[in-house]
Amino acid sequence: QVQLVESGGGLVQAGGSLRLSCAASGRTFGSYVAGWFRQAPGKGREFVAGISRNGGNTYSADSVKGRFTISRDNAKNTVYLQMNSLKPEDTAVYYCAASRRLVVITTQGAYDYWGQGTQVTVSS
Repeated sequence: QVQLVESGGGLVQAGGSLRLSCAASGRTFGSYVAGWFRQAPGKGREFVAGISRNGGNTYSADSVKGRFTISRDNAKNTVYLQMNSLKPEDTAVYYCAASRRLVVITTQGAYDYWGQGTQVTVSS
C-alpha cells in the first residue's frame, strides 16, 4: 500500500499561483497512476488532473486546462500540481490519489489510495 500526504495549500488572491505537493510513502509511487481531485463545500469530488506512472502522459479537466499542470518526480516519490491563474471557483480541498490502473483515469472510484487533503482558498 501507499500513504499520501499533501502540502502547499493556502490562501491566494485571484490570478495568483500555488504549487501543491503530494509525498508518498510505502510502495514506490512510480508503480501507480496518480491524480489530483478537489471538493468544494457541499459538492462532490471532482477530477482535476492525472498522470501516468512514468509521467509521460497527463490529462486535465477542461476547467483547469491551460492553468494547472500535473507532474511527478518518482525519485522523490512526489507528485505536484502547479496552479496558475487561480480563480475563486478553484477554492476547494485538494486531494492526491494513487491508482493501480495502468492508464490515467478520471473516475474517483478507480483510485485506491487517498491523501488527507489540503485546503486551497482563492479570494477575489
